[in-house]
Amino acid sequence: MRCLTRLAVAWVMGCCTLLPGQDSAANGKKLFSKYGCYECHGTQGQGTTAGARLAPKPIALPALIAYVRRPSGQMPPYTGKVVSDAELSDIRAYLASIPEPTPAKSIPLLNQ
Repeated sequence: MRCLTRLAVAWVMGCCTLLPGQDSAANGKKLFSKYGCYECHGTQGQGTTAGARLAPKPIALPALIAYVRRPSGQMPPYTGKVVSDAELSDIRAYLASIPEPTPAKSIPLLNQ
């Protein structure tokens, strides 16, 4: 019985330590990798020569969904059968969770 009680307490504590949206961002990070988004947009959505910068300030979810479904340029379309709106929401949560980069002015080595 004690083991069951400890297990229940551990489970409740584990659930309560997640901040709202944190689980969506973690899932979004996995999906960003699973669907190969990182190949063009970089591992943190920073952008590359092949894909636009997506983070740390991603576009609004409806705009993201519309663009992913009917992109312009070289990006292939991803229909709802390939990636759902809920998955795109999680991917956007991941991109929104990425912090702003440190300003170059605050890095002493870059200012010599």
